[in-house]
Amino acid sequence: MKKLINNPRAVVAESVEGFGRAHADLVTVHPDPLFISRKDAPVSGKVGLVSGGGSGHEPLHAGYVGRGMLDAAVPGAMFTSPTPDQILPATIAVDGGAGVLHIVKNYTGDVLNFETAAELADEEGVTVRSVLVNDDVAVEDSLYTAGRRGVGGTVFVERLAGAAAERGDDLEAVTAVAQRVADNVRSMGVALAACTVPHAGVPSFDLAEDEIEIGIGIHGEPGRHRIAMEDADGITVHLLEPITADLALTAGDRVLLLVNGMGGTPASELYIVFRKAVELLEAQGVQVERSLVGNYITALEMQGASLSVLRLDDELVELWDSPVHTAALRWGV
Repeated sequence: MKKLINNPRAVVAESVEGFGRAHADLVTVHPDPLFISRKDAPVSGKVGLVSGGGSGHEPLHAGYVGRGMLDAAVPGAMFTSPTPDQILPATIAVDGGAGVLHIVKNYTGDVLNFETAAELADEEGVTVRSVLVNDDVAVEDSLYTAGRRGVGGTVFVERLAGAAAERGDDLEAVTAVAQRVADNVRSMGVALAACTVPHAGVPSFDLAEDEIEIGIGIHGEPGRHRIAMEDADGITVHLLEPITADLALTAGDRVLLLVNGMGGTPASELYIVFRKAVELLEAQGVQVERSLVGNYITALEMQGASLSVLRLDDELVELWDSPVHTAALRWGV
């Protein structure tokens, strides 16, 4: 294992410290208990947004703290849920008097720990709502979840709910936007090679040189099936067809398309996948109205990619295009 680290047990703390120093104009790092907040938090009268999860998926979630997205992010250990004693102070820190929305990926530890933190926040007088992101069409249940996993669609939920909060929507309205996005986004991924968690020191799963895993999770969880390696167009078909079927997309639908790298895939390859995905959607009469291509929710250095498709409407397009200023997303500012 070759990685640019010091002590494998100190990776998260040192990485977050570096992130905070690199983006000191945007965020404040709170070291004990560990969480990252928006520099100007709490924003008086604005709904606060908190999300988090295991580290190793950067830029999710810390990279999305700032204007138009999250007010706080709570990083756990590598591929491990953050604890309630991290989530609670993050929630309190961003409460500007309008309540707080928790955006939670559907992993058992995340769900339980955010639920506990919400109950404790209520006792502190902070009103909390929660939206669960479960956009992965690859599986219904896995080792980590009861139901579908939360993956790339989380970026859309955080961005669009964050835009609604920045617009001045109240807690119920922000929650409704987040839920609408979660209900209308689907994702699926593929792994060409595994990643290595620093404290483990060995790849998280084995794939032969001529094999790929269709439907892989962002922690290396098994997918739908393992098949022989195909070209980029063939792989894109495998990823997109289950998404469009599950969303029941029809001619005339407008979508936001994310082609996401898992950490070890060159941008040139992601654009080849994007090219084919647009071609397939347009053949169905579906308009790709907005798009993202790049590393937005990763699995350390895993080779592979995921597709996420969100059905759009006029309000969601307006929210998407509104100003955002974070370390990983920035436009209109």
